[in-house]
Amino acid sequence: MDPVPTEAPAVPTGTSTPRARGARRVERLCHATGVFLVLSGLAHLVVFAVDGGPWDGPVSWRKPVTFGVSFGVTLIAVTWVTSYLRVGPRLRTLLLVVLAADCVVEVGGITLQAWRGVPSHLDMETPFDTAVSMTLAVGGGVLVVLLTVFAVASFRHRPSGPAGMDLAVRSGFAVLLVALASGAAMIARGVVLTRTGHQEAAYHSTAPLKPLHGVSLHAVLVLPALAWLLSRTPWSEPLRRRILYAAIGSYVTAVIGAGVWAALAY
Repeated sequence: MDPVPTEAPAVPTGTSTPRARGARRVERLCHATGVFLVLSGLAHLVVFAVDGGPWDGPVSWRKPVTFGVSFGVTLIAVTWVTSYLRVGPRLRTLLLVVLAADCVVEVGGITLQAWRGVPSHLDMETPFDTAVSMTLAVGGGVLVVLLTVFAVASFRHRPSGPAGMDLAVRSGFAVLLVALASGAAMIARGVVLTRTGHQEAAYHSTAPLKPLHGVSLHAVLVLPALAWLLSRTPWSEPLRRRILYAAIGSYVTAVIGAGVWAALAY
């Protein structure tokens, strides 16, 4: 008598579950790091309230506050938004780990110099200050490379997600590239002025580009977050897209306005 045929047991692939676990681990790491950086920035706001001092200028408690909050929010945002990109899980994990480490180095260096009472960027007064400044400059370059890779990935393959998320993610990364370019321009001009003996001018040279840099930096969070919120409403898809188009247009207008102001004031 022939044996009764049975179904072959499912063979586990051994790839999907470990990759999913790995993605969740790196996301938890980046979210925790981002929250830590935000809390560090807010803690220094309390330090500023107690210690006082100028809010503007190269030596100010403003820098650990704004950089801590900005880097923390950006890290959390990029971690979330890149989950919609068609990027290999191993590559995404590597890029996010490097991004998290870079954010910690940047905020740590800025915070250290604030507590030492010296400028964090473009300060070449001592070998140690030069080392910190150059580390921050290199870290900025690493940040540009990492975020550019994600931006290119968003345009190579259509991002997934709810209706309108693909447009929001691509628009957010496109505007983020403006922030990266303006940040690189600030560092480059400041280094040139410092190297040519115009230290004080180097500190003030970044002022015209700061609004442009700040406005364009967080589009990668604001626009995808709006698309996500709209997807939770009962409104029709055409209406949601019109609202998203209007938001993108408003954001681009604000970036152009900041760019014009920077060009006139530079």
